[in-house]
Amino acid sequence: MVAHFRGTTALVTGASKGLGRAYALELARRGAQVIVVARSEDALRRVADEIGPDAPPAVVMGADLAAPDGPERLVREIRSRGLAVDLLVNNAGAGSAGPFLTRPLEPQLTSVTLNVTGLLALSHAFAEEMVARGRGGIINVASGAAFQPMPYQAVYAATKASVLSFTEALAEELRGTGVHVMAAHPGPVATGFFDGTSATVHPAADAPEAVASRSLDDYARRRAASYPGRFTYRVVTWPARLLPRAAVARLTGALNRRLGLHEVVDIG
Repeated sequence: MVAHFRGTTALVTGASKGLGRAYALELARRGAQVIVVARSEDALRRVADEIGPDAPPAVVMGADLAAPDGPERLVREIRSRGLAVDLLVNNAGAGSAGPFLTRPLEPQLTSVTLNVTGLLALSHAFAEEMVARGRGGIINVASGAAFQPMPYQAVYAATKASVLSFTEALAEELRGTGVHVMAAHPGPVATGFFDGTSATVHPAADAPEAVASRSLDDYARRRAASYPGRFTYRVVTWPARLLPRAAVARLTGALNRRLGLHEVVDIG
């Protein structure tokens, strides 16, 4: 299945690289006009230049969604341009790896602001408009990490658990309004997620292009949740639903120690 998005205006956050870039390019390939958002306008322009001539031109908007007024300023800018967002892809996110107490606190607090507060603010602003129009949708990019506590990725997993809970609740609140809300739960994705640290992405990580394409197909099928990575990454979310939470924390902690995440340091 290849779902088309012709006639749709899609806002993609964190669109300058990685999974966000893949979402923007895939949506444009399927006919959507994309509004690409990230901190670096230069990087966004390069993404916009990658969009072929057969797709509507991208709208580039630089914004720091982790700043206190970042989401509000972005919403004002979009409204001032007379743009109506039909699909919001809340992809922007950040995370840290390593022991909570030995890693710098400020980046961990920033990840909470970006992953949770920014997502909530944009969802509130644009879902309200979608409900008034009786159509539209939101894809919140959560993670397979949302389903269990993860020692040595404690803050990241906690933020994604928040995204999962919020998305499921909002989907129920908006049922019957014409606005579809879906959480996407990829496993490891081959991006620069751990850049600047000694941690590395799992060698079996999925390509961002495949994750974006599969989750957009799931959204078009009106699914409540998407597991767009390989099947193994869906299976690993199951133990958390069956085992005691303490046992799950010990298991995920042991896994992350095997991956060396208990010894993460900054590099460069």
